[in-house]
Amino acid sequence: MTAISSAAGLDMRSLSMTVNGNKVGPMDAPAGLPMIDFLHEYLGLTGSRLGCGQGICHACVVIVDKADGTSEEVRTCINGAHFFDGKTVRTIEGHAKRNEQGDVVDLSPVQRKFLEHFSFQCGYCTPGFVNATTVLLEKLKRNPVEKHRIEAIIMDALNDHICRCTGYVRYYEAVKDLVLTTPGLVKDAA
Repeated sequence: MTAISSAAGLDMRSLSMTVNGNKVGPMDAPAGLPMIDFLHEYLGLTGSRLGCGQGICHACVVIVDKADGTSEEVRTCINGAHFFDGKTVRTIEGHAKRNEQGDVVDLSPVQRKFLEHFSFQCGYCTPGFVNATTVLLEKLKRNPVEKHRIEAIIMDALNDHICRCTGYVRYYEAVKDLVLTTPGLVKDAA
């Protein structure tokens, strides 16, 4: 790739990261390559969806795990692959448990709850909603919320995600059910 790219005049730069627990790189990728293209074309991880390409719909988000133990959603359509250099990233493919052959043997609690509630229609936005909900659950494990604030917290966490099939109600119901039935996420009012 480097010889062809150099001949084509592309500015190739090295990057390394951890994706779904696996070390990636160092490897060369064109400067300015969007992360979503890096995931799809270089790593074969096509679960993150390119929706708007402008950072508005959040279908493309991945989770970045920080050194302090917190996590955040980051859009991959407007951030280049090199932005993620040295970072730890989780994509939608990293949520389910797999056996040694790579077959899915168990879904994450978020994925299971979305299925139970028939949360999606076409499923295009689902990876973004799964990642957003996962980040929310991790936040609530660190800082449980009072029961009366659950709906506002869910709205805040999912508000930027766009579902063109208008499946919002089922997503929100599934997340509320998951928060209420997962021990340690809700605290008694003070």
